[in-house]
Amino acid sequence: MVYEDKVLLVNHPRYGTWLAPGGHIELDEDPEEALFREIKEEAGFSKDEINILSTKPGLHAPGTKFLFTPNFLDTHEANAPHRHIALIYFLTVTHNNHIQSDEHTDSRWFDEKSLKDEDLNIWPATRFYGREALRHARKQRAR
Repeated sequence: MVYEDKVLLVNHPRYGTWLAPGGHIELDEDPEEALFREIKEEAGFSKDEINILSTKPGLHAPGTKFLFTPNFLDTHEANAPHRHIALIYFLTVTHNNHIQSDEHTDSRWFDEKSLKDEDLNIWPATRFYGREALRHARKQRAR
């Protein structure tokens, strides 16, 4: 999530690294419901405080719910042999007053220079997604 050329990352104690806020899809929800729930739980932003930098049809089709398209998808190891499939969404927020979830040891806004800081334990994929989120947010502002 982006606010004024900074991306929010959280320090995850299990992995000892900076990651984007996120979580798992529950059995009784779809990816979009999980997206909004996780944003609220992990950063405190409500649905009306965010703008998803993705698309979905504006069409009303009885019996069909269109979902936001992820900006990226990946699969990665999570406590081997367990693997996660990640749906990566970019979004902007209306303010930077986030909450820090009890699940994390720290949370902060990173600018592009900070994302490149090799002294910080940020996985290469997280650095890439952070730079891409900033790029997408800048493109949206330019419109």
